[in-house]
Amino acid sequence: MRAVVEGDRAALVAATADRLEALLGERIAARGRATIALTGGSVGIELLAALVDRRIDWEHVVVTWSDERFVAADSGDRNARQAREALLDLVPIPAANIRELPAADGTSLDDAATAATGLLEALGPIDLTLLGMGPDAHVASLFPGMPGVREGGARIIPVRDSPKPPPERLSFTVEAINASERVWLIVAGADKAEAVALARSGASPDEAPAGAVHGTLETLMLLDADAASAPA
Repeated sequence: MRAVVEGDRAALVAATADRLEALLGERIAARGRATIALTGGSVGIELLAALVDRRIDWEHVVVTWSDERFVAADSGDRNARQAREALLDLVPIPAANIRELPAADGTSLDDAATAATGLLEALGPIDLTLLGMGPDAHVASLFPGMPGVREGGARIIPVRDSPKPPPERLSFTVEAINASERVWLIVAGADKAEAVALARSGASPDEAPAGAVHGTLETLMLLDADAASAPA
């Protein structure tokens, strides 16, 4: 995991938007499309908003999410709804290219995870999984000490009793994250500094799930100076 540090949150978002714009162009030129698993969280949504005016061939971009809150489709808690408001409803991406994870519409959480795993399998190779990180070093909806961290297989799992509301979620497993060619963790704020240091220290996945994730080609921890302030 290579750390890249920018001066402040705004610089981090702008630099990551530059990096992402370049990657999308490169993958579309090489493969004819680019597939990304998006993340929620405040800095993740700021990053999406920063892409609105970028020169990106959205017709050839496919998006999904590395985790989702299992709530109603119109809930403001949905990562997908927040991403639509910040970016996806403002750019010419085809509706068929937006692969939302299931919402709580009467389907059970277990059945939703099975359906979401089918969606993941149909996507094929993921060029990039974007992740945020919590002050507890969680990524996606994989929380320290919870059973989801140890779930095997490249699939999407049900998460119950999340320590952050809402309690029910869907999440990539560590193995699903690690099947991506690139994994970028974008992290801002002094409240994340200890978690950043822990994730980079070789701590166990049960203690710091963020330290267990990596891409097959590239793994970046994109930080602002505050998030990078604790000694590793």
